[in-house]
Amino acid sequence: MSIKIETQTANRRLQTLTDLGASPAETEALLEYNRNLFCHDGLEKLLIPLVPESHATTWEEYRQQSEQVGVFAALRPRLVQLSFPIEAGISQTTAYRDATRKGVLRREAKGLTLERPEQLRLQLHPCPGGILPILIAGCRADFVALVQALVRRNEPEPVSESMGACLVQGLNNWDRVEKLRAHWESGCPEDRSEPAWHAHFRTLVPRKELYQDRLVILSQGPYSNIPASALGLDEAEWLKISLAIRLEHECTHYFTYRALGSARNNLFDELLCDYMGITAATGRYSAAWFLKFLGLEDFPTVRADGRVHLYRGKPPLPDAAFAIQQQLTVRAAHNLEAIDRQYASSRERIFVLLAASHLSLEELASEDALALFEQAWQSLRHR
Repeated sequence: MSIKIETQTANRRLQTLTDLGASPAETEALLEYNRNLFCHDGLEKLLIPLVPESHATTWEEYRQQSEQVGVFAALRPRLVQLSFPIEAGISQTTAYRDATRKGVLRREAKGLTLERPEQLRLQLHPCPGGILPILIAGCRADFVALVQALVRRNEPEPVSESMGACLVQGLNNWDRVEKLRAHWESGCPEDRSEPAWHAHFRTLVPRKELYQDRLVILSQGPYSNIPASALGLDEAEWLKISLAIRLEHECTHYFTYRALGSARNNLFDELLCDYMGITAATGRYSAAWFLKFLGLEDFPTVRADGRVHLYRGKPPLPDAAFAIQQQLTVRAAHNLEAIDRQYASSRERIFVLLAASHLSLEELASEDALALFEQAWQSLRHR
């Protein structure tokens, strides 16, 4: 049965691309870019929300301490990246490598500087994927600095103005490693030497959940750098909505990673995550908003500063293939709006996400999108 379904999906994807005039080379590139990596095995046993990951407990301790000393002061002794400035080439220095790879920190290191450290906020946010630590920067410059420190290895790599949120994955937390060591030592091993500890830790390395964290960094500016006036909104209202969209968007990436085994910088993922973000913030989905966020509101004209350029793929899609990809995205967005009108309510949004995740972008962009979604919806709801 699965082979038959996969064949039907492949044929539908191919037909959609053919209808859009894709050449054989463009078709090959787009079929690879839009390959659905979501895994739906065991979905019938999925309990939502998911059980929190173990790092949530540690971050709750950080949050509690931050109430006494401030967020930045609470985190700086624990996240070694915050003990280094943003400087070109710093990630190649011995001090940085020792700190991030071995947890050996030279305290004389010059630390990260924030413009408004007192405004940095930390919250533990319950979401379908579990409980996720959220860092909310006090200003744009601090958001950029935190992304560069925790994701870009303290290198001054540029952060696009249209990027206002970041899901940090696989962050080695040496504070948690030290707690693992303390627990090991409390078991009274005969040999507590450094070599003995390193030998024990090597047995724990495959269990990354014991020492790697996931968290979200958020900015407080307008979503996708779109001004309130472009949406006919009051600025204060738009900033509030923007933060809500960002939060739900990143929580959706987190959910698909844990529940479906994939979270990518890919236009299909962005479509689904913005769907969840927009509906969480406003109660209903707007294709017009999503396309404006991407810079596709006047397609085939594409804004040079649109977020869509961040999702060209690696290696990047060629120009002609990328133009077809944009057309697919526009069609899929409008079809998703029609689906939202028919199926969604506040308690059904997660099932819209799961049903849509069974489709490819080509299928969601096709004339049969609503019928294909209905099949996935019925299959999901009757499990």
